[in-house]
Amino acid sequence: MNASSHTGTLYLVPNLLGAVPPLNVLPQRTIDIARGLTHWVVETPKVARAFIKTIAPPQPIATLDIVELGSTPSLDPEQASTLLAPLKNGSDVGLLSDAGCPGVADPGAALVAVAHDAGLRVVPLVGPSAILLALMASGMNGQSFVFHGYLPVNAVERAAALQRLERASLALVQTQIFIETPYRNVAMLGAIASALQPGTRVCVAADLTLPTETIVRTSAGRWKQHDHAAFGKRPALFVLQA
Repeated sequence: MNASSHTGTLYLVPNLLGAVPPLNVLPQRTIDIARGLTHWVVETPKVARAFIKTIAPPQPIATLDIVELGSTPSLDPEQASTLLAPLKNGSDVGLLSDAGCPGVADPGAALVAVAHDAGLRVVPLVGPSAILLALMASGMNGQSFVFHGYLPVNAVERAAALQRLERASLALVQTQIFIETPYRNVAMLGAIASALQPGTRVCVAADLTLPTETIVRTSAGRWKQHDHAAFGKRPALFVLQA
């Protein structure tokens, strides 16, 4: 179905990955479009307001229509109708994640799908994606890769999951990417050093786009020699290739 000229556009607005000036990571076009939006659907309103403040909108933030999407992977018809109402009435809407690109490892994908089903125009804007930045920096296979989100918290299950990813990487010649809650990074690095084969390559990309950005790629065996605590409580992506 083609989008009607009388309906608004759903803009997918990438958020910052941390406290940096927007122009460091966002093109001027993305900032200009985001500044002009008065309707927003967001993952977390407090985080959204902080982002919107950094791009200096011409209108007071308190006057903006900011609606929380929530974290559920699907939308019921009534909720979807409410969220899409401004679009159907001719207003543009910005979809905003807490960090990075909406719809990528993010509940916003559900709203994008519903917008397509309704024949509404969807426009992705350029901005940072931690997953792609980590893959780019890893030097690993960018032709075939999988993002797995979070691995199990339980130590035994986590080790088993790492070994499954290692086997899949070897069998498919495929890069495996995953994330961890920052306060569990030290435990994850310990598991990587002990559960994987010594020669398996692992890249850890922490604080991407920030002044403290750190990217280290070495073998699982050599991760035993690194200071795991240096990555504690820092947002990080883990990239693995056997």
